[in-house]
Amino acid sequence: MLSPKERLNRVLNRDTVDRPPCICPGGMMNMITTELIKVTGVKFPEAHMDAIMMADLAEAVYENGCFENYGVPFCMTIEAEEFGAGVDMGTNIHEPHVVKYTINSVKEWQQVEQLDLQQGRGRVVLDAIKHLKTKGNDVPIIGNLTGPISTASSIMEPVIYYKELRKSNIEAHEFMDFVTEELITFAKQQIEAGADIIAISDPSGTGEILGPKLFQEFAVTYLNRLIDAIKAEGIPTIVHICGQMKNVYPQVKEIRSDVLSFDSIVSMKEARENLLDRLLMGNVSTYTIEFGEPNKIAELTKKCAADGANIISPACGLGMKSPLQNVKSMIGALTKEL
Repeated sequence: MLSPKERLNRVLNRDTVDRPPCICPGGMMNMITTELIKVTGVKFPEAHMDAIMMADLAEAVYENGCFENYGVPFCMTIEAEEFGAGVDMGTNIHEPHVVKYTINSVKEWQQVEQLDLQQGRGRVVLDAIKHLKTKGNDVPIIGNLTGPISTASSIMEPVIYYKELRKSNIEAHEFMDFVTEELITFAKQQIEAGADIIAISDPSGTGEILGPKLFQEFAVTYLNRLIDAIKAEGIPTIVHICGQMKNVYPQVKEIRSDVLSFDSIVSMKEARENLLDRLLMGNVSTYTIEFGEPNKIAELTKKCAADGANIISPACGLGMKSPLQNVKSMIGALTKEL
């Protein structure tokens, strides 16, 4: 029997495995539910701001048979907050979200301060990873980053941001250079803290919003710069992008991550047909996980595997009201086949 880390590493190295791993990275792909919070007794949303609480909840995800990894943080507001955005920390039902932007235009990017990872919630994430590393077991630790476009459009109004990619193209690239370099710093510190894998979620960098040209110019360019820096540290990467892929498969092929992840709107069968040699992750419907029945979730899990998913995961972040029984039915569907 392979350990969770062995199984995932074998997939990443394109070796044979007994079954697909079942993971939920964290970050945008939050795996913490209200029921799990009650089971553990860990306070929420306090766990967003306390390294031990964060690590304990991440460990509980694995210990309660939900997924085969640890992953922190549980939201995608860390970078935005460190860049000066105002964040509502949410509740045990709703995740944190940005409520106040830092700048009004890409032309103001020089007003954004560099990340200070010696304090604040960035420090909490790093300390949580270090704490998880002390467990010394065979569970992979996944560190998370909000992707370059999603970070940039979290510290200014997204509609204005998208317009200015064309209207203020030079300044937009300067802004993206700055954001990406800061994300590289955060990634390297997560790796130093003990992360085995870095997952990058860039839901705002969708081809549906950007179109093929801007997707290539901004999403692919800056994701690859970030990926290359992480790979130089000897660490594999997962990239998650939301929205339909039909119009941007040629551009998606150029993203140099080890694994590509899509939400449930993308047919896994179609993704496999268009991305023949790539490792794919996903994409069990989070709507069904929250509102469906366990047997339906198990069915979707098996279909994802049959259609070409190398790694099974929810298609997006779990709704926090998702029943624990439903969450556990994904890995249950895979292990019952052994």
